[in-house]
Amino acid sequence: MPATRDNPQTPLAERLRPASLEDFRGQSHLLGPDKPLRRALESGRAHSMILWGPPGTGKTTLARLIAARAEAELITLSAVLAGVKEIREAVARAQARLAADGAASLLFIDEVHRFNKAQQDAFLPHVEDGTLTFIGATTENPSFALNNALLSRARVYVLQSLGSDDLVAVLERALHDPRGGLAARRLALDPEAARLIAEGADGDARSALNLLELAAAAVDEGAVIGRETVAAVASASLRRFDRGGDDFYDQISALHKSVRGSAPDAALYWLARMLDGGCDPLYVARRLVRIASEDIGNADPRALDLALNAWEAQARLGSPEGELALAQATVYLACAAKSNAVYTAWKAAQADARASGSLGVPLHLRNAPTRLMKELGHGRRYRYAHDEPEGYAADERYFPEELGERRYYAPVERGLEIRIREKLERLAALDRAARARHGGRG
Repeated sequence: MPATRDNPQTPLAERLRPASLEDFRGQSHLLGPDKPLRRALESGRAHSMILWGPPGTGKTTLARLIAARAEAELITLSAVLAGVKEIREAVARAQARLAADGAASLLFIDEVHRFNKAQQDAFLPHVEDGTLTFIGATTENPSFALNNALLSRARVYVLQSLGSDDLVAVLERALHDPRGGLAARRLALDPEAARLIAEGADGDARSALNLLELAAAAVDEGAVIGRETVAAVASASLRRFDRGGDDFYDQISALHKSVRGSAPDAALYWLARMLDGGCDPLYVARRLVRIASEDIGNADPRALDLALNAWEAQARLGSPEGELALAQATVYLACAAKSNAVYTAWKAAQADARASGSLGVPLHLRNAPTRLMKELGHGRRYRYAHDEPEGYAADERYFPEELGERRYYAPVERGLEIRIREKLERLAALDRAARARHGGRG
């Protein structure tokens, strides 16, 4: 039990940190009957693991519970403050404990994603030889934040944001807990106020308890904490949005895929979520321009113009006025005909350019501004398309001879690309006819 539980100066969230599984809320997918993490806890045999999830979901609490069940000494480090020196001291402490009485040690590293490769490598050998068991807590995707060597030796458990019912249960326990909670003040919490706290906490139990503590400080003993009080203390809270973390990339991915999927309402929702959470609107504007080319392309070329105009409107007007232009562009892009034909063609052309090396430009396509160049054959037998029937030089070749003919761009049967496809098919027919007249060209 943490020594700070009886100290009234300790924040409520710390005083009420669960000391048993019975008090722990959420993560039923890991801690329900016969679930993997519950079995590990009940067996008392700790194994190295990484707890990945949003803030306030119980990562530190689980590490403490695991250490207690395993009767292991818990050595806690914060990757924000610790370096290789502190890691070595923790390892030495674990080695001394193991040598003295064979007792186990558990090294818990909070925000482990902030450790660099050298720092991660510093404790890895001691995890491998059994000197200590490692538990890391992270809000970032371990696949990107941690070394493969460390990942291969630790099981990853994904924690989820707490639901409203779990958060309300946490609040009720806080009100009635006679030791670390607020029972002595005989407070009650209006159900609407409880739901408002749960909504404002956005799945974070620590945030919910912090909001409750602020609301409780604003009322007299024996009072009912109402919606108005909670609204006043929660007015400055924001939805969770990490500009550099997984939430950021997950939400922009959801916005992009909603537009690609022609779902304007969902696209607007994710746009609102990102802007509400503090995302730079100009970042969204740049992504909309990308979507206009990648997912719409020539099926509706107006989409690119509208996306660029929205970007300029946001830059000129700022927020919140410019955000309406972003919403307009988002809806238009979501409703527009879709084609990734240009995107696919560009990727294929890039791959050929990388793979084929420095192939020379065919002589008939080369520039010939001087007599020498003309004498060398530059520009010879070039066919000026405007002088040809239908303004098209049928069966002319434009690729390097070594590469042969390539077909990258395949317009889809949607939007303007229907017309583009028809034109390209007509030109291909002219090529075939010209080839037939000349007996074919190898």
